[in-house]
Amino acid sequence: MRSPRPARLAAVALLLAALAAAAAAPAAAASRDGYGRARRLRMRGKVVEMFYHAYDNYMAYAFPHDELKPLTKGFTDSLSELGNLNLEHLPQDYNGSALTLVESLSSLVVLGNLTEFDRGVSWLSENLTFDVDARVNLFECNIRLLGGLISAHILAKDYSSQNKDGVYQNQLLHLAENLGSRFLPAFETPTGLPYAWINLKYGVMENETTETSTSGCGSLILEMGALSRLTGDSRYEAAALRALRKLWSMRSSLNLVGSTLDVLSGNWIEYSSGIGAGVDSFYEYLIKAYILFGSDEYWDMFHSAYLAVQKYFRHGPWYHEADIRTGEATHWQLTSLQAFWPGVQTLLGDVAAANLSHREFYNVWQRFGVLPERYLLDYGILHPTEKYYPLRPEFAESTFYLYQATKDPWYLEVGEAIIGSLNYYTKVEGGFASIRDVSTMNLEDHQHSFFLSETCKYLFLLYDDSFLRNKNYIFTTEGHPLPVMSTWHEKTPRLDVPTNWTVVKDGNQPIRASALSSKVCPETIFRQNVGSPWESACHIPDVFPSHRCRADDDCGIESVTCKRRTCSMAGYCSLWLAVY
Repeated sequence: MRSPRPARLAAVALLLAALAAAAAAPAAAASRDGYGRARRLRMRGKVVEMFYHAYDNYMAYAFPHDELKPLTKGFTDSLSELGNLNLEHLPQDYNGSALTLVESLSSLVVLGNLTEFDRGVSWLSENLTFDVDARVNLFECNIRLLGGLISAHILAKDYSSQNKDGVYQNQLLHLAENLGSRFLPAFETPTGLPYAWINLKYGVMENETTETSTSGCGSLILEMGALSRLTGDSRYEAAALRALRKLWSMRSSLNLVGSTLDVLSGNWIEYSSGIGAGVDSFYEYLIKAYILFGSDEYWDMFHSAYLAVQKYFRHGPWYHEADIRTGEATHWQLTSLQAFWPGVQTLLGDVAAANLSHREFYNVWQRFGVLPERYLLDYGILHPTEKYYPLRPEFAESTFYLYQATKDPWYLEVGEAIIGSLNYYTKVEGGFASIRDVSTMNLEDHQHSFFLSETCKYLFLLYDDSFLRNKNYIFTTEGHPLPVMSTWHEKTPRLDVPTNWTVVKDGNQPIRASALSSKVCPETIFRQNVGSPWESACHIPDVFPSHRCRADDDCGIESVTCKRRTCSMAGYCSLWLAVY
C-alpha cells in the first residue's frame, strides 16, 4: 500500500512567528489577556529593580572578577570554581573574565540600556584576554562566555548599524573566535567527543579525566555553529557536529542516551538517565539547532529522542529517570533543571503536555517558596543533601514560553509569585544570594551570573516582550538570544497553514503519522479546528474512530504515554497488558 505523505509543516516556525506577532502589539495583548496594563508595568518595574540591584552590586564589589558574593560584598572567579584552578599559575594582574558582565550584555539590550551595553562592550574589547593558564569546563565556558560574546556581537552589529556614531568593529567576535580556537584541542580524541576540561593556554593537560556528561559534549552546536557562520571558519561547527553525531550513535535500542560517558572509548559510564542534570540541554539543543540552522538531521534526532522521553521517562505530569537499556525506572525524583522541559515542549507545540508539567512544578514552588534542587517523588520529601536553590531560571523560562504561546494571564500570576519569592527570600543588601537549604531558607554567598543572563531576562520578557517585536530569536541554554536567519538555514521552513483542514490525508487514507513526525504543531491546528486528529505531539489515532481493529496495524499511539496500542482478541485497540 502506498504510504501516506501528510502535509509537512515546521511547527516551530509557526510558533516563532506567533511570538513575533504577539510582541508586535503588547498593548493590545495586555487588554486581551485581562491582566491589566498598570499591573503589567508594575511587575516590569519590579524586575528592572531586581536586575539593577544585582548588576550594580556586581559592578561595585566584584567587577572585573567573575561573580559576586552578595553577603560579604566580595567576588569569586568562576574559572577557578569551574576548573579547580591553581590561582598561583595566573598572572598577578589577572582579574577574571568579567563573566557576569559578559552574561549581562544581552540582558542590558533587552532592558533597553544601550549606553551601559556600549560601555561593557568597550571594556571587554580593551581588557578581556583568554591567554591564561586556566583549566576550565568546556561546556560552561561555551554556554556562558562564548555564547555571551557571540550574542552580544550580533546585538552590537544590529544596534551599531542604527547609530551613525557607532564605532563597533567586531571586537567581540574576535574575542569569541580566540576563545573558540582554544576549545578545539578538546575535540582531538579517537571518538571526536571532547574532553570536559581544557586549559585555555596549554590545551588538554596530561592525565586529564576522560569522563564527561551528555550535556557536556552534546550541547555545543548552537554557539560553535553560530561562530562558524559568523567567521566562515567551519572547524567549530564541524567539531561540535561530529561530537553530536557520535553521541547520537551511542543511543540505546530504545533511542535513549545515558548521562555520563568516556570520551576515549565512547562507552557509557552511567546508564541511568532522564531529562535533568547532565542531559537536559542535549535535548534542548537538538530542537533549537533545527530552528537555527534548518537541518533535518537535528529534527530527526529530536523526533526520536522526544518520543523515547515521553514513552520511558514520563509518568503523568512527572519525569523520572530510567535505565536506557531497559526503560525501567531507576530514580523517582524531580530536579530543578527539569523545569526547562515545558519550554521545549512549548516550542514544539505540545502545549497541553507542557502546561501539565509546569503546573506541577508550580505546586512544588508554592510548597517550598522556591524550587529545590532535588525532590524525591516516591517519598514526597526533599533530597537529604541537595536542598539548595541557586537562583535557577528554568521555571521562569518555561513560564515565559507558555505565556507567549497561550496568552493565559495565569502565567503572569505565576511570574508574580516567582518575583515575590526572589525578593522576599534571596534579596540582600549586596545583591541576590543563593539559598543553601530551602527548608530553612539559609543563604549562600553566591550570585550566579545566570541570574542576570536568564532569570531576570525571562521575567522581564514575561511582562515586556518589545525586544522580540518583529524578530525571531532562539535563546541558548544560558539565555543568550541568537537570531533565526534564512542565511543560516539549509532550507527555509514553510509558514503556510491550510485554514480549512480537519484531517491531513493522502487520498482517502487516514492519518498514520504523528504531528511530530509530520512537523505539524498540534496546538496550532487544534486551536484552528477542534476536529484536529492530534491530541499531542506523539499521538497517532486508531484507524477507525470506533477503536475496532482486525490487527495491531489498525491501532495507533497513545497521546499521553506515547506507547503503541495493540489489538485485543475481542477486536479493540488499547494498552493491553500482556500476560506471559
